[in-house]
Amino acid sequence: MEIDPFIFRLSIFILSIFIGYYVVWSVTPSLHTPLMSVTNAISSVIIVGAIIASLAGNSETIFNVANIFGFLAILLAAVNIFGGFLVTQRMLAMYKKKKKDK
Repeated sequence: MEIDPFIFRLSIFILSIFIGYYVVWSVTPSLHTPLMSVTNAISSVIIVGAIIASLAGNSETIFNVANIFGFLAILLAAVNIFGGFLVTQRMLAMYKKKKKDK
C-alpha cells in the first residue's frame, strides 16, 4: 500500500506544528531574546526566497500562483521580523534597571 504524498506532507506539517508549539512554550524567559534573534534571521532568509518566488515567471503573467504565494510570504515574514524586534525590545526593557524618583 502506497501513501499519498499529500497526506504524508500534511502529517509532517501537522506534527511540526505540535513540536514547534511545545518547543517555543517550553523556553525559559532568559532564552527568549536569543530565540527571537534566531527567528528573525530565519525570516530574513525566507524573505530573500520569497522575493525570488514573487519575481519568478515571465513578464506577461503577473498574477500567477508563484507570484501570489511569494508576495504573501514576504508579508508574513515581514510581520514576523518586525514583531520579533518589538518583542525583543520589550524583553530587553524588562532587564533594564528602573530609575528611582527623588
